[in-house]
Amino acid sequence: MRKAMSVIMPAALLGVAILVSGCSTLSRGPVGNMAVPQPAKAVDIARYQGLWYEIARYENGFEKGCEAVTAQYGPLPDGKIEVINTCHKGAVDGPVSTAKGKAKVVDGSQNAKLKVSFFGPFYGDYWVLDRADDYSWAIVGEPSGRYLWILSRTANLSEADRNTLFTRAGELGYNTALIRPVKH
Repeated sequence: MRKAMSVIMPAALLGVAILVSGCSTLSRGPVGNMAVPQPAKAVDIARYQGLWYEIARYENGFEKGCEAVTAQYGPLPDGKIEVINTCHKGAVDGPVSTAKGKAKVVDGSQNAKLKVSFFGPFYGDYWVLDRADDYSWAIVGEPSGRYLWILSRTANLSEADRNTLFTRAGELGYNTALIRPVKH
């Protein structure tokens, strides 16, 4: 009996680990960029702060069905950055959902890489892969290639400007067929 338990327990733990890891990958989207590049430009954090409108994204579990999405960045007394993400569930005029978090700059990244947390001590990658010289738009991703956000300082871009940003995301290696436009 003891010998059987010594074989069954590790097998059961392995099965649970496989099940848990399998479920966690179900909530993530497909990899849309197999080789995410390093950020193209340094970021002036003071100029990056303020209100951004999410123009498009790779769909993900935590923003499923969100429209009229905004991100507000501002300084915190401890030197970190406050992050306030707001979305309207299901429609531009749908119920508002807000998530508050904080970000910190990754040393040696020229401020283009941040670690963002909405859940206590757990931080995720946030890379400003490219941006306009005047900070009017930004393309944000992270190393896995599963997440992509196209941000703008204005909610409604012209079709030409939107196409330019989608093209730039493609030049950065992103599968543009996976990009989901956001309504405002």
